[in-house]
Amino acid sequence: MKLTPKLIISLVITFFLSGGLAYAIVPTGGGALISPKTEITTEKKSAGFSQFAAEPKTEACPLNGKLYSKSEKTLWEARRPILTMLENHVEARPQSGLSYADIVYEAVAEGGITRFMGVFYCGAQGDNAKVGPVRSARIYFVNIAAEYNTPVYMHVGGGNCSAEQPGGPCTSNKKAQALEELAKLGWRKAGGNDFDTISDIGYPVLFRDYNRLGVDKVLATEHTMVGSLPSAWKEALKRGYAGTDEKGKTWISGVKLWKIGSENLKGKSAQNISYEFWKGYKDFTVDWKYDPATKEYLRSQGGAIQVELETTKQITTSNVIVQFAKEEGPLDVHKHMFYTVTGDGTGIFFSNGQAIDIKWKKAKQTDRTIFTDMTGKEISFTPGAIWISILPIGNKVEYN
Repeated sequence: MKLTPKLIISLVITFFLSGGLAYAIVPTGGGALISPKTEITTEKKSAGFSQFAAEPKTEACPLNGKLYSKSEKTLWEARRPILTMLENHVEARPQSGLSYADIVYEAVAEGGITRFMGVFYCGAQGDNAKVGPVRSARIYFVNIAAEYNTPVYMHVGGGNCSAEQPGGPCTSNKKAQALEELAKLGWRKAGGNDFDTISDIGYPVLFRDYNRLGVDKVLATEHTMVGSLPSAWKEALKRGYAGTDEKGKTWISGVKLWKIGSENLKGKSAQNISYEFWKGYKDFTVDWKYDPATKEYLRSQGGAIQVELETTKQITTSNVIVQFAKEEGPLDVHKHMFYTVTGDGTGIFFSNGQAIDIKWKKAKQTDRTIFTDMTGKEISFTPGAIWISILPIGNKVEYN
């Protein structure tokens, strides 16, 4: 065969393409399929929702009442929510996905560093919706996730027995063993709804993007895991986790939905809100500022506005709940924490520039957390995103 210049170029291109494809599917630890650094390119121009921009917003999300298009409703009704663990280390900011989560929970993971669990359903039906950086599970987040009737739970590892040798004694406190709790729930099994990179999920659902914050930003590996929501929903459908089960029963029929209303709260003025998770940990101090024009609260953390990575727009929400919970820890050498999110307690509800004291109750793990005013009447959320910050009992919340 004569090696003409054209043929040489063709062979070189074929070599690199085939080599790259083979490398992209090599297993890397724990059975997970993770792509290499060069596999992913970061696109920051769009969050992938442009296909719905021209459609009227007429359909209310059952989780928070926000309006979306009929096309988006058709998509979410065929699926169930993805609850994703997202880290909040200063070096991991800004995150991807927080702006289109229907509900976001925030609590300390360890060492005063908070972590998010986003509930992605109605607001995340974009063709390129991604979340990140994805991090490990904590048992109190698992206890909240159990409210959502077997959702897809996405994370990277989590608190577990951590025996130094197989069969040896655990180095983690039993209260911190999230992976074992996922197994008890029946989620952590082959082909299950527990989407964990150290189990049986990898690329294209979860992958590492070392350039997620830009090619000039050097990231530690733990800040690089990204999740593709479209790929996750596709995999969930393959596994039988759709909007309805084999008997035609919808997943949402097993969830007590919160009340949604448009009435204004009659409480104290709350145009500005500020609180710490741990005293003195200023990088995680949260500030919310109310915008009367949009009727939303604008989020800042650590003294800087908190933005969505792909759009650079500030994170906003229509509702803020501060939920006070009993804090325990560090529990063990791994500095695991524990927050009691079953039982009952108190909190503060902020919406429409007003604040009221509230109570919360969650009788058992799979029950929905219900928020009421101090007389016992269930509160109504303003249509829009809901943020829930879980703070230790006794923490001070300032607002005016």
